[in-house]
Amino acid sequence: MIKSNTLHYFPKPKPDRVVGPGEFSIAAIGLDHGHINGMCDKLIKAGAELKWVYDPDSEKMEAFQKKFPQAKVASSKNDILKDDEIQLVAAAPITATRADLGLEVLDSGKHFFTAKAPFTTLEQLEKAKAKTKETGLKWAVNYSERVAVESAVFAGQLIEEGAIGRVVQVMGTGPHRLNAMGRPKWFFEKELYGGILCDIGSHQIEQFMTFAGAEDAKVEQSKVANYANKKYSELEDFGEASLVADNGAINYFRVDWLTPDGLSSWGDGRTIILGTEGYIELRKNLDVTRSQEGDHLFLVNQQGEKYFSLQGEVGFPYYHDLILDCLNHTEHAMTQKHAFKAAELCLIAQNMAKRIE
Repeated sequence: MIKSNTLHYFPKPKPDRVVGPGEFSIAAIGLDHGHINGMCDKLIKAGAELKWVYDPDSEKMEAFQKKFPQAKVASSKNDILKDDEIQLVAAAPITATRADLGLEVLDSGKHFFTAKAPFTTLEQLEKAKAKTKETGLKWAVNYSERVAVESAVFAGQLIEEGAIGRVVQVMGTGPHRLNAMGRPKWFFEKELYGGILCDIGSHQIEQFMTFAGAEDAKVEQSKVANYANKKYSELEDFGEASLVADNGAINYFRVDWLTPDGLSSWGDGRTIILGTEGYIELRKNLDVTRSQEGDHLFLVNQQGEKYFSLQGEVGFPYYHDLILDCLNHTEHAMTQKHAFKAAELCLIAQNMAKRIE
């Protein structure tokens, strides 16, 4: 018997602006990855004012200004670092350079908000840990496949409400379309992008740790391969890993750059969260052949089963909470320990990965 009418779960109210004009000023440095646009857009919608932008490439700044005309072009990053009005710097430069930029930003007395992956080496991570401890400033990470996906946000709310009991396993898939001709050269150089588990694998590990309510985990196994793109010898177009959390929850995820051109999205990202009292499935970007819209959530528990269409229904509270955390010295958006632990585990998975030839 289907008892979906008994499942009375609803998203929390969408967050409103948390600050008024002039209360929280931000800048953007490093425009090598398109995630910078979403990062800035969501902070602006939460109330932040975007004052500056800088990138060594003037064409990138010109394109950024078309989206955000309020941003003034800086002659160098020092214009931004010396501006006492700026409270947070959002950044998406080449992955391997994000750590050094973050150190400079914190040294200038500003919070740092970076695209994932935040680091390409464990040495960079250790320097960041020391700097946040020294300064008391935030090194936030935009793990966007959870914090910027409404179905994933609602999944977290359902778990907090006990809708599926204790989470015991999370399975995730993170397929992406390669679109090789549109990628910059650094995207194919492993020293610069860090490897597939370091890169898009970071999303999967962070969401596992969040949904499972875990503080730590052990990487049990990991593998990488280049199955279909031999032209790019340093590219890994497939990766997988298994983890066990400190609370006993289990994770398996697969990421790849093998999305076929026939798919109407850049990737058919899915997540299945198994609990002791039910399960949740997320179809993040589309429901193949049935809907090109994203944010589909399916809930099954002891009371019944229910489908939720969540696009435009939940909002993105992480960005609102991040602003307030910076102002109030709190950790509601994401703890620093959690942000760094997810980064550490993806680096460990990358470093220990067996390469399949």
